[in-house]
Amino acid sequence: RMVAAALAGLSLLSLLTCGYLAWGSRRTGPGGTPLAEEPGAGAPRSQPHIIFILADDQGFRDVGYHGSEIRTPTLDRLAAEGVKLENYYVQPMCTPSRSQLITGKYQIHTGLQHSIIRPTQPNCLPLDNITLPQKLKEVGYSTHMVGKWHLGFYRRECMPTQRGFDSFFGSLLGSGDYYTHFKCDSPGICGYDLYENDNAAWDHDTGIYSTQMYTQKVQQILASHNPGKPIFLYIAYQAVHSPLQAPGRYFEHYRSINNINRRRYAAMLACLDEAINNVTLALKKYGYYENSIIIYSSDNGGQPMAGGSNWPLRGSKGTYWEGGIRAVGFVHSPLLKNKGSVCKELVHITDWFPTLITLAEGQINEDIQLDGYDIWETISEGRRSPRVDILHNIDPIYTKAKNGSWAAGYGIWNTAIQSAIRVNHWKLLTGNPGYSDWVPPQAFSNAGPNRWHNERVSWSAGKTVWLFNITADPYERVDLSARYPDVVKQLLRRLSQFNKTAVPVRYPPKDPRSNPKLNGGVWGPWFKEDEKKKKSDKSKGANKQQKNKNKKKAN
Repeated sequence: RMVAAALAGLSLLSLLTCGYLAWGSRRTGPGGTPLAEEPGAGAPRSQPHIIFILADDQGFRDVGYHGSEIRTPTLDRLAAEGVKLENYYVQPMCTPSRSQLITGKYQIHTGLQHSIIRPTQPNCLPLDNITLPQKLKEVGYSTHMVGKWHLGFYRRECMPTQRGFDSFFGSLLGSGDYYTHFKCDSPGICGYDLYENDNAAWDHDTGIYSTQMYTQKVQQILASHNPGKPIFLYIAYQAVHSPLQAPGRYFEHYRSINNINRRRYAAMLACLDEAINNVTLALKKYGYYENSIIIYSSDNGGQPMAGGSNWPLRGSKGTYWEGGIRAVGFVHSPLLKNKGSVCKELVHITDWFPTLITLAEGQINEDIQLDGYDIWETISEGRRSPRVDILHNIDPIYTKAKNGSWAAGYGIWNTAIQSAIRVNHWKLLTGNPGYSDWVPPQAFSNAGPNRWHNERVSWSAGKTVWLFNITADPYERVDLSARYPDVVKQLLRRLSQFNKTAVPVRYPPKDPRSNPKLNGGVWGPWFKEDEKKKKSDKSKGANKQQKNKNKKKAN
């Protein structure tokens, strides 16, 4: 009770002093502000080399400086010499985070607000969305992607090389074998998934572990490019996503971990840490480092059943609890003003789009309605963030909460719908929030998965609304929804406002033509525009013949 009272007091004070009830006074930024301003103090003197490193499924605790037992000396050093982002948010799954990074838009504004893009779906990042590499190419950048795409490929126009990248080397799907690069979506639906530009990279099918193979490719790109010209390098490692595989030598320091999944995960992360060290050495060796900006981010929270740890945060990958969306992130650059600092300002993955374009001296057209903000001065100089809220998501087709209703949402919002929003210190969740345990380190003490140590909360029947003060209670232990109904209403209204701007969900049924057996054993584009045209022409011809017959009969 005392804790709840203290949190409530802080929450009320926040409302009174910061004007949290005046949602209309949202600060301006690239989403609705003067755009393409001159770079301020702390901006690089010339177009910087941009290296964006995206890890896959790395848990919040799974970095040395967050107290992990897994050694990450490279990440620790780069973060310590740069700026650690300790109030940094991504999306809870692969496709959503990647789409928001590359467009600067929330999922509700691209139609990808439900789940991920499945291998057999005729779906991809909508082609009318301009991408980050496309904008950087406009101002002279060479753009290269190495690693995991996962933004759709059913037609050729969806491929990375058609979305702004000069070159692409990596996988199109969300996961696959680290050595053979084969992926099975379901029994009998299997195929090869390693590409170089627009073609299957059979020549690289030499059994090299993907983390090491991708790093070698990055080194080759850096060695062959002229450091006098700006480069954007997007490195989307497969690690540490399942399947849990790693070269034997990386297990050396982790044989004492009894839980086999955690042990394998630790070895994978150790290999990833070494890979990032090798990328950094290559940047220095080939003359890029002094004018470079290195951004490191996980795409979502860890999956405890696959070895990841988000402790002390609640929940896991795939949920809107903090453990699913609060990420490891930092910026390392000689161009930073405040090196060796910690940024606790609100930052979201959509913010990289306008931030990097501005740093690259690019222009953001006013007709591009962004959800991201330019946060370079926030990171480099320690200024206040222009961001005051984050729409974590609204998913209208996710499994509805049985007891949700308009009445529970005060007639403002149907609480059966899965949604989550953050406004200043406040966070609201509705609907079915997903796996909600806290998974402490002890949970990994046994040989197999063990939920005995997990902390759980049994909610009263019918609960579909939660309210937390995340600044005071980052672990989401004290629900304040009953104490502050007015705040709940304000956040529900904000959700409703966002929902009015949402586009229809894109989540088509699977297409049998996607089977790799029909495409030379490879996952790749299967939708042929000319085939569709031929069918259309054929049907038009048939209709014309029928009309002529009818005319003759009439005569």
